[in-house]
Amino acid sequence: MSSSKSTLLLAVLLLTTGTGWLLSALGFLPQINWLWTLGLGVTGLATVALIGFDKVTATVGPFFLIAALLSVLRQTGHLTLNIEVPILVISAGFLLLISRLPIIPSPKWILEEPTPE
Repeated sequence: MSSSKSTLLLAVLLLTTGTGWLLSALGFLPQINWLWTLGLGVTGLATVALIGFDKVTATVGPFFLIAALLSVLRQTGHLTLNIEVPILVISAGFLLLISRLPIIPSPKWILEEPTPE
């Protein structure tokens, strides 16, 4: 990722986190741990954006996005932990099944031949 894209991503992340935090502190939004939630979401997006789309990122990226969404639902009282965790387990299994589809490419690091020393 180029330097300008990195600083743009950091700026947007800081603005989003700070805005959510401020709106929560002022009582306009429910109390949400924005750093944790956005960290999960950014991890999901960055996995695919930085590494590319393959069987691993097709599982890991969406999993973190689902975790971010469920985290918001739990923190706002719409979901309890004993419901969130099974949904995450089911999601992981579903994403693993999807990643087995032949249309999704294997990661390049698995396909590369080791270099002889």
